[in-house]
Amino acid sequence: MGREGFIVPMETQASLKKKTAVSWRWMLMDDSGEGAVLDLDKYDIMRRVPIHARDLRILDPMLSYPSIILGRERAIVLNLEHIKAIITSEEVLLRDPLDDNVIPIIEELQRRLPPVNAICKGQVEDEENHGAKDDVESVEQESPFEFRALEVALEGICSFLDARTRELETAAYPALDELTSKISSRNLDRVRKLKSAMTRLTSRVQKVRDELEQLLDDDDDMADLYLSRKSVKASSPNSASSIPDWVPPSPTIGSNSKISRISRASLTTINGHNDVEELEMLLEAYFMQIEGTLNKLTTLREYIDDTEDYINIQLELFLSSGTVCLSIYSLVAAIFGMNIPYTWKEGHGYVFKWDFSVDPFSYR
Repeated sequence: MGREGFIVPMETQASLKKKTAVSWRWMLMDDSGEGAVLDLDKYDIMRRVPIHARDLRILDPMLSYPSIILGRERAIVLNLEHIKAIITSEEVLLRDPLDDNVIPIIEELQRRLPPVNAICKGQVEDEENHGAKDDVESVEQESPFEFRALEVALEGICSFLDARTRELETAAYPALDELTSKISSRNLDRVRKLKSAMTRLTSRVQKVRDELEQLLDDDDDMADLYLSRKSVKASSPNSASSIPDWVPPSPTIGSNSKISRISRASLTTINGHNDVEELEMLLEAYFMQIEGTLNKLTTLREYIDDTEDYINIQLELFLSSGTVCLSIYSLVAAIFGMNIPYTWKEGHGYVFKWDFSVDPFSYR
């Protein structure tokens, strides 16, 4: 990809061996922003990340799974449209890194995750000259690594779906206006295709919205996504309960250090109570964004329905007018076809081919 920090490993002897499992291309990115493109099969992934094979099926492109954010003991399995990733507390495995829709996610991850040299430089610089910067960085580092990676994925998928919605709106509204002014088979077919595309896009947006709503409704599911907290509890089960929430982090540890970040994450668990406020605020922000996208599609659907109603009314009026015209001709034909003598027809028999003034049944 030609970007700094991407490392494409050479073919090793192990990779040249014949494998029974299918290898997938993954982008591996750690918490320092360093990335490498790897070819891994499901067994390699299971050895690297402690997840079950059934969880990897969610990321299989041959299987159709809905959008899902699944929290496991030491990993988050994420399947949102084209974004298929495995997130741990230290690294991210992102599928299909060469895909055009995935490249912006990788670039954003590299931007959000500070490089190692920038961290070292920030620790060496004078505190007096960069006091304000340290405050901003400390706020950013409050979020665990898995939340920053999750935020990039949510931001990417919400922006992607919103962009597709805007493209659909740009094409749909002029087509509907043209259809109302001129009803033709070409315009009808164009609107039909746009309506089908809108239905498919609405279904995709609805799946992402439902998954975020399901997470927001269950605090236990949100607590499962706190990987850093769970890793601290596993390493020292009594550390969280022994440290009160008012104790600040140690001043001897840099604000950007990984130990400091994990320590701050452990302070959110007091006496076994899971505080999910940070993740809840994060999910709510993108839930509102995806809800706005869904509202745009709902408005577009209502506009299409109104246009269809307007066209149906026009067709009904046209058919009713035609029916009235045909009824008038039928009435005239019925009047002159009746066997009734009219005095106003006398002396004008040459106008008609047959003269009905004489009753044919009068001769017996």
